[in-house]
Amino acid sequence: MSTTPAVPPAPIETPGNLFVVAAPSGAGKSSLVNALLELDSHLTVSVSHTTRAPRGQEQDGREYWFVDDATFRGKIERGEFFEWAEVHGHLYGTSRTAIEARLMAGDDMVLEIDWQGALQIKGLFPHAVLIFILPPSWDELRQRLLRRGEDAPQVIEQRMANARIEVSRARDFDYVIINALFETALFDLKTVVHSQRLKFAAQRRSKSQVFKALDLL
Repeated sequence: MSTTPAVPPAPIETPGNLFVVAAPSGAGKSSLVNALLELDSHLTVSVSHTTRAPRGQEQDGREYWFVDDATFRGKIERGEFFEWAEVHGHLYGTSRTAIEARLMAGDDMVLEIDWQGALQIKGLFPHAVLIFILPPSWDELRQRLLRRGEDAPQVIEQRMANARIEVSRARDFDYVIINALFETALFDLKTVVHSQRLKFAAQRRSKSQVFKALDLL
């Protein structure tokens, strides 16, 4: 009995730029993205769904949409996610409605997701810019996880083990930023975003009327 191969989804082109930031836990991804959002009023963040419980001062709808496992899997079955993955024993997913309309309207968006989701997004949005945040060393990553004070020792060890797998996938990304000094890493992240906006293809998508008038389309 033969089966017909699944047809890959058609690539999606949008006038808005899509930036995807991934990193191992403790590398400073969220802090960098939050600082970037404060500096760049033309950039918005997509809030992902997750089955993990809120940490510290996290709020539903701000850091994540916190849902139970059944709700999450129901969204998978209904095709409501662009991408989803299991990370550290919990499910994470990016809602279609959260980003597609904004990108089509010309808004620039940033996603904070794991490397698995980043590669899925790249398959759907060829123009997506993948950015990986690296720690300066394994020892520094461990110290940051310890200073965070959110996880038990065994959880930290699991995160360190997972980090070695995650870091190995940095080679699949367009840009790599080493977060040794926060201010320098933030400058590098701003530079990537600004440079992407000035690329020919990005300008052609976002300023199509100008390109049409100049016979560049």
